[in-house]
Amino acid sequence: MKVAVIGCTHAGTAAIKNTLALYPEAEIEVFERNDTVSFLSCGIALYVGGVVEKAESLFYASVDGFEDKGIKMHMEHEVVTVDTEQKQLEARDLNSGEFTIHSYDKLIISTGSWPLTPPIPGSDLENVVLCKNYDHAKEIIRRSEHVNNVTVVGGGYIGVELVEAFEEKGKNVTLIDAESRILNRYLDKSFTDPVEQSFRDKGVQLLLNEMVSGFEGNGKVEKVITNKCEVEAELVVMCIGFRPNTDLFKEQVDMLPSGAIVVDQYMRTSAKDVYAAGDCCAVPYNPTGKAAYIPLATNAVRMGTLVAQNLVEARVPHPGTQGTSGLKIYNHYIGSTGLTETAANINNIEVRSTSIEETYRPDFMPENNLIQLKLVYEVGSNRIVGAQVISDIDLTQVVNTVSVAIANGMTIEQLALTDFFFQPHFNKPVNYLNEVALKAVQQETVLEKETTEV
Repeated sequence: MKVAVIGCTHAGTAAIKNTLALYPEAEIEVFERNDTVSFLSCGIALYVGGVVEKAESLFYASVDGFEDKGIKMHMEHEVVTVDTEQKQLEARDLNSGEFTIHSYDKLIISTGSWPLTPPIPGSDLENVVLCKNYDHAKEIIRRSEHVNNVTVVGGGYIGVELVEAFEEKGKNVTLIDAESRILNRYLDKSFTDPVEQSFRDKGVQLLLNEMVSGFEGNGKVEKVITNKCEVEAELVVMCIGFRPNTDLFKEQVDMLPSGAIVVDQYMRTSAKDVYAAGDCCAVPYNPTGKAAYIPLATNAVRMGTLVAQNLVEARVPHPGTQGTSGLKIYNHYIGSTGLTETAANINNIEVRSTSIEETYRPDFMPENNLIQLKLVYEVGSNRIVGAQVISDIDLTQVVNTVSVAIANGMTIEQLALTDFFFQPHFNKPVNYLNEVALKAVQQETVLEKETTEV
């Protein structure tokens, strides 16, 4: 069996490793534009902030390691055409310019995503950079060494992590975002307010509800222009989101309007013997029951693993995702899973929520911290569809627990009575998850009674 893999970050690496384990006799050829594999881009901010000293440590697989296992690695090769009917692809060596034709029995598309790059005037100025791969990480470090004023455009996870990293390196940092809040896709206002306040306390300038309209400078960026003001900048990092890197496969496989490849529960595309995994494709999203574009490393690894499991026959279906994620900014430990109330409304799902904010351990414990926890559930079914947590200590595993609850269709009643251990070092006799779910049950009981009386 000849297996061709296009792209080798998280999904590609997982697909290769698992294909090797399941089908050691397979002939695997990998086509990758870069000269490295398996780069953990989520570690770029840690590298910028000096927590990770060497960018080389942000890899968990190597070209040599794959080649030692008999895999043919076509590094710095760009696949320029794919014929899914003839089962052939054409690749160009980016160094020599030579074109070669390769055949396959099974094709795995793991081309990932690429940063959104709107046509902003001045984007071609020096020191306006992207943040995605190993080369970007090295460039950000190199260019930031001799500058003082840094602007980050985009208030998602990567953007806010970079803001923290630059601030802790002593830079004057400005964060610009078109939305009214940072992290608004993942968290509600009560969870983002503390983070925004911490940024302001550290001297970070937050320009929210502002659109970047241009960059100005003499060869090198000197100023960022928004619809409301101008900001001095010697380095600009663009982090406004990602798009699926799938142009090569248009009209060959089914896609969402966003360009995300549509796969079935076995990771099969609409083309025979063609599979897709990772940031290039959509994933089943359990809170809505629909396919969604959720570019996360965890999703990519699971999808790559499933491709290998289903490469010869459909054996293991995708269990779906909740889009679970975590973040640490200064002293804030934050986690989220599933839908926020805003996202639920966008998806036409009627929801209600309950929240708690209290100490996570008994009051007699000499050291204690507040936990703020929110649970979102569907009206009528009482099915849990989302949760958010923030605390000054790491209690983020709570959203992993809720992720399991969402995946299994649990209701607020079931979570309210789930068996969690009690030990004063860790929690109260009524676990905070039990408590927030019990509060939701009580809320529904009161509302039902009021409706009945009316």
